[in-house]
Amino acid sequence: MTSIDAGSIPLVVDLDGTLIRGDLLHESALRLVSREPWRVFQLPFWLGQGKASMKRRIAERVDLDLDSIPVHDELLAWVRSERKSGRKIVLCSASDDKYVQGMASRFGGIDEVIASDGVTNISARRKAQALESRYGVKGFDYVGNSRDDLHVWRSARRGVVVNASERLGRAARAAVDIEREFSIGVRHLRLWLKAMRLQQWAKNLLVFLPLLASHRYDDLAALGSTLIAFFAFGLCASAVYLVNDLSDLESDRAHPRKRLRPFAAGTLSAGKGAAASGVLAVAAFVLASFVNLQFVAWLAVYLGITLYYTFVLKRKVLVDALALAALYTIRILAGGAAAGVWPGFWLLALSLFLFLSLAFVKRYSELGFVKAKGLEGARGRDYLITDLPLIESFGIASGFAAVVVLALYMNGDTIVGLYAHQQVVWLTVPILLYWITRIWVKAHRGEMDDDPVVFAMTDRLSLLSILAFIATLVVASIRW
Repeated sequence: MTSIDAGSIPLVVDLDGTLIRGDLLHESALRLVSREPWRVFQLPFWLGQGKASMKRRIAERVDLDLDSIPVHDELLAWVRSERKSGRKIVLCSASDDKYVQGMASRFGGIDEVIASDGVTNISARRKAQALESRYGVKGFDYVGNSRDDLHVWRSARRGVVVNASERLGRAARAAVDIEREFSIGVRHLRLWLKAMRLQQWAKNLLVFLPLLASHRYDDLAALGSTLIAFFAFGLCASAVYLVNDLSDLESDRAHPRKRLRPFAAGTLSAGKGAAASGVLAVAAFVLASFVNLQFVAWLAVYLGITLYYTFVLKRKVLVDALALAALYTIRILAGGAAAGVWPGFWLLALSLFLFLSLAFVKRYSELGFVKAKGLEGARGRDYLITDLPLIESFGIASGFAAVVVLALYMNGDTIVGLYAHQQVVWLTVPILLYWITRIWVKAHRGEMDDDPVVFAMTDRLSLLSILAFIATLVVASIRW
């Protein structure tokens, strides 16, 4: 394959979705809204004054960590090789000039920058016109990635296509002589499923707990309602996970594992992620409407608290852990609403203490990774490395409190009518005690995943503990 000629023909390179894996407008807007949520109501008014004006208003309020934004390494290496051969490199983007200049400084070797200036939005036809006025028709080669770039390719001498669909590739080849194509080569369906965190749906099994604890196994109507509730919670939780990942882009990129998440890595579009989040949330409430209004109300409470946690509470020391524990407990309350069963004081108290302990495990593990990197605190969190012993104490105390609550419940009069053998059911107490103790030992050794619930679903001894807990309840309920 022949390379593009070096010499007097400048190489014009698009930025968003081309040289970088992401969109600076989307990322800056999301960062603004995550930091100041009320700004979401201002964005339409800013947009009404022109897209370039909106970009400038956002840029004036948001400083992005441009060094952390993932780039298309293969394309960047090729552009640098063209620069070394003597070609003039022009970075041309519809993003605001503030960000484009910053990216040009990061890359180095950029001879000229053309970007939106608060008045003119350098996109599609306007980009083509700006390049024609500088270099003339067919006086430049252009590297792009979207349908908007077709206008530019028609004015270019030659084109380079980046990560294009088959349809866009055909349109680009019809518009200009395509010299080279670059592809990221990702499987979008798999990435979307990963971003939705389907493995986290295991947490929503808590909605079945009130039905199972009341031993209403033969109530098919209640079972069907609870099953629908499970999927509604799953869709709602996935919607919030997308929002959470979008609001945590910069902190995730600084994390050793979270930087591989689809939005942080730039393999999924932040704009599409925001749209998908809305679709999932609407689908969750449509599904919830088939249960009952009480369940819909609990789902709305869950969504409201989760969003408030995402934008505000997760940055508050201790309050974030209490919020996580409350969200688990809300799942149980919502499951009770779906099945028409009140969970009871003991079950709710057990849930609150148990999941408070697991929330502290999550924070403890996160801080452990931060400490290993030699930093003073977790990015996007108010916790410090010096808080580690305190978090460990709080978490272990909460876990043991959950064991005490379970012991008191199993020794009470409530279970007499539910279990035939009270002596057998009491064995659940040492099983829970072992599991909580082991979780904290693993966390203390730095062997715990960020999410202890996900760890429990993949750890062999944790799974055996769960099975032993369930088997004990089954055996205790059999009347010999």
